[in-house]
Amino acid sequence: MSLRTHTCGELRASHNNQPATLCGWVEGRRDHGGVLFIDLRDRYGVTQVVFEPGTPHHATAQEFGPETCVRIVGKVRLRPAGTINRERSTGEIEVAADAAEILNPSKTPPFEILDRLEAATELRLKYRYLDLRRRPMQRSLIARAESTRALRNYLASQGFVEVETPILTKATPEGARDYLVPSRVHTGLFYALPQSPSSSSKS
Repeated sequence: MSLRTHTCGELRASHNNQPATLCGWVEGRRDHGGVLFIDLRDRYGVTQVVFEPGTPHHATAQEFGPETCVRIVGKVRLRPAGTINRERSTGEIEVAADAAEILNPSKTPPFEILDRLEAATELRLKYRYLDLRRRPMQRSLIARAESTRALRNYLASQGFVEVETPILTKATPEGARDYLVPSRVHTGLFYALPQSPSSSSKS
């Protein structure tokens, strides 16, 4: 069974009355007279989720802190007139929650996950995994991936063959274990394959 049926940037008015299961991070929470509104975010967008008072999952939603990773099961419905968010691609709809599950709780983040952030660079680098949740950072990563893919596709269409060879360099003071290669020129000395934090994923 799939963990989710839709992304947080996928639902539209055409999905009205359809069931949906979403997974993402809690970007914001608002309490309007007992009715809880949750902005749920993944890398594809943000969807508003509504928790009505007096339901079992309402108590669960009250435990949602900023950046808590949750799973929501509910039904898509059109927003009432006058509450449509024109600045959001999912702004015509909301998801009325029928069930909620905390996949991973979060401590209070060291800075808010905002598009415009004034946090110190050192703090952002220390918590890089949080900084990369911000939309400007994600747009940069996506643009880089798309440009690299376009370049590779073009060169492949022209008959080029991509060959990746090991790169020998000086060992770095990191925590990971180096892959060492003995030097044939300098007896007793070694080269180290470079360490890279890069990886590919879909989340």
